Amino acid sequence: MKPRKRASSGFTLVEVMVAISILSLVMLALVTGLRTLGNTQVALERKTERVDEIRTLSGFLRDLMEAAVVGESSGGLTLGTGGKDTTYFRLRDGGVEWKSTILFGEAYGGSHIVRLAKEGDALVLRWAEPTESGDSPDLWNDGPYRVLLAEVEEFYVEFRPEFTDDWVDRWEQENIAPALTRMQIKSSGRFWPVLIMQVQR
Repeated sequence: MKPRKRASSGFTLVEVMVAISILSLVMLALVTGLRTLGNTQVALERKTERVDEIRTLSGFLRDLMEAAVVGESSGGLTLGTGGKDTTYFRLRDGGVEWKSTILFGEAYGGSHIVRLAKEGDALVLRWAEPTESGDSPDLWNDGPYRVLLAEVEEFYVEFRPEFTDDWVDRWEQENIAPALTRMQIKSSGRFWPVLIMQVQR
């Protein structure tokens, strides 16, 4: 009687193929999960950047509007304009202009006329020293400016003459400031939260 041969202790080809298939599925699930995690983090960072941009710009515009120069004087301070601090508020060519106290450094400190408007696809802030008559500068393009927001598709400005009045999109009284200003901005395909600002009067 011949002795039996011992069975081979190695893996069969079928077993190896099954193991490789299972390992491939595990690796595919792992790569897909990591890719999804990366995309989620990128989307979260973009959302956070957008929220920070909205908060920063809204705060800046609110401060600038609340610093509007209203009345014949400002408590005896000339603010660098020779004592001619009178109210100036105007809506022209889709942009809003008002006299405000700004602090952009030593060169631009004091009372200036500022203009906020959509120029091309950007929201641009321009500023200039008040003229002797207190009117708006004739040539805004020659003065200093700062791009506040890019990829702007829409920019609307409305006013409330008094707190109980309806919103209007025109402003004819240059020497009187409205009670409230409302701005609506659409950028990168999305509307920003409506920004309502009180004008100090």
